[in-house]
Amino acid sequence: MFAINPFTHFLRQRGSDHDFDRFVSYWDRLEVLVVHVYREKMTVDEAAGEYAEIWPWLRVAYGRWQPVLEPHWRETRAAGATTQTDPFALLLAIESPRAIPGDWRAMQHLPAAREAINRYLTSSIQQ
Repeated sequence: MFAINPFTHFLRQRGSDHDFDRFVSYWDRLEVLVVHVYREKMTVDEAAGEYAEIWPWLRVAYGRWQPVLEPHWRETRAAGATTQTDPFALLLAIESPRAIPGDWRAMQHLPAAREAINRYLTSSIQQ
């Protein structure tokens, strides 16, 4: 069901942090689910099972990665302005797939989260 962001995939090939790779693989799934439900390529009922697997895991795992990713998402833009809200927390706060349709704010923050992941991976490679 999900596709890996090609640039993130490229960056992940250069690193060896298996824990972060797992976090990113779950994030990839979240991203695809949000986009598919928002664009009505998947119904909220079809998304329920995947949501039940992805969100609880990411909510727990994000605690470890939040301090690492924060400086990176703060350098991104969402909705045409400097990102003011943690995009990961914003998306993980979605209560159910039923909350996704019409949530333009969530859609505007998906790229900021992806950019933060890529910025972190790039900085990890350079160290």
